[in-house]
Amino acid sequence: MIHKPELRRRDFLGLASVVTIGLMLTSCDAETIEKVDTSKSRNGAMDSFGVGDTFKATVPLTFTFLFSDQPTYPYKKDWLLFTKMASDNNVTLEPTIVPNSDYEQKRSLLISSGSAPEIIAKTYPGQEAAFVSAGAVLPVSDYVDLMPHFQEKVKKWKLEPEIEGLTQEDGKYYVLPGLHEELWPDYSLCFRKDVLKKEGLSEPTTWDEFRDVLRSLKKAYPDVVPYSDRFKGDSVLNIASAAFGTVAGWGLVDGLQFDEDKKEFGFAAGSDKFKDLVTYFNSLVSEGLMDPESFTQTDDSAIQKFVSGKSFVISANSQNVITYRTSMEQSLGKGNFEIGKITVPGGPAGDIIGGTRLENGIMLNSSVKDKDSFVALIQYIDWLFYSDAGQEFSKWGVEGTTFTKSGGKRQLASDINFQGLNPAGTKDLRVEYGFSGGNFAYGGATELLQSTFNDEELAFQKAMKAKKPRPVPPPVPFNDIDREQATLALTPLKDHVKQNTLKFITGQRALGEFDAYVKELDSKGQTKYVELANRAYKAYADKK
Repeated sequence: MIHKPELRRRDFLGLASVVTIGLMLTSCDAETIEKVDTSKSRNGAMDSFGVGDTFKATVPLTFTFLFSDQPTYPYKKDWLLFTKMASDNNVTLEPTIVPNSDYEQKRSLLISSGSAPEIIAKTYPGQEAAFVSAGAVLPVSDYVDLMPHFQEKVKKWKLEPEIEGLTQEDGKYYVLPGLHEELWPDYSLCFRKDVLKKEGLSEPTTWDEFRDVLRSLKKAYPDVVPYSDRFKGDSVLNIASAAFGTVAGWGLVDGLQFDEDKKEFGFAAGSDKFKDLVTYFNSLVSEGLMDPESFTQTDDSAIQKFVSGKSFVISANSQNVITYRTSMEQSLGKGNFEIGKITVPGGPAGDIIGGTRLENGIMLNSSVKDKDSFVALIQYIDWLFYSDAGQEFSKWGVEGTTFTKSGGKRQLASDINFQGLNPAGTKDLRVEYGFSGGNFAYGGATELLQSTFNDEELAFQKAMKAKKPRPVPPPVPFNDIDREQATLALTPLKDHVKQNTLKFITGQRALGEFDAYVKELDSKGQTKYVELANRAYKAYADKK
């Protein structure tokens, strides 16, 4: 599974793939979904189901499931994942297979046409909002009393503020997210650590130190631009923005930033802190320390520069590092280099990192309210996605078959490999068996999450725990009319932000024109958008 970077509860506003469908749906009159009488929908349900219980339907049940198909481990009907569900849980999943590349668009089309499967996987918090007003998805918050494992983890891990952020205007939430015990910071900067050692340089701990290290590398290697990035710069702007006290890159999302002192939202990309961020990265480019192509080049181009030794720094997550290392063993030779992620640097706002403990999860088609097996469906979902046993099953598979467990430590079977954990294994845990795939395996205890990490990644995670998480912002539950206006306003605003972020950083536009840029944001609806957000927030706060 590839971990997707931070997305937050309002990210429906930033996803172009659902905007059109969302407007179609939100233009409808809001539909009230009556709460299910669960005493009459218990076919297949367990009479007693609590924390630690394994769900097994009392009669064979079939549920339909929207399945995001990854080309690296394509769907197989006979995966052990599915056959074991059928035998141990008495549940058969009937999938609608959708290529991962088209998933968000296809999901929207299926929901809007009324033909979506019952369980809709791979939904990030916020993406459900476009489908709420038309009554297309179930208000799952009405039924968490049937989900003992979900409730236990929310309480034990103190996730109430994050769950509150899912709330819509009606006070309910419509997505069941993956729940993480702790923040999972994955993305950072990957350095040629052998080059640092050769030049007697320490790994930078702040963004000022990062610039100083690049300056030293530039001095030692005048023909090299030391830093050439991938992800169009969105990853590094995201991780740096928290330490600068703003949001940017992947983290821009809905553009809103909450001011804890004023108790109101503002538009982050029009703030002085955002100006500080782009000014900093402009200095990297103008001094020849950062490749201006970082914001336009393909990932492959950036990777090729790094693995061939033409650059010394690039963005990466834990799996990217493994991929880079494999390529560099071919291009530079094994033992001729050393690479690894550094801890995310601190900045003017402190040693702060962004992120959320909510992972992608599932929506339920509102049609499930009419199933006589409704309670069994909720119990099954609670076991599979939120129980310790269900999460271990989705990630590691079947004890004694795909892995063994001794003293709490898991080990893959001798013939099975997963992301380099057992290089001698000839069978892949995902490809051959269906486990650790992105439709099921997400969230969970830190111990389970880190059980597939190598020592290098464990050390990175330990170092990152010393950093302070950015506070969780409060909900902005738009009503239907305001949501439509906010969506229409945000699209041109974000486009303008992205275009001018690139221009300011690469020098195509002078930093002295930042005030003019802010006025341009106002002309594109910044003020109105922020007013809508604060109206929604304050209306919600007044109800509490």
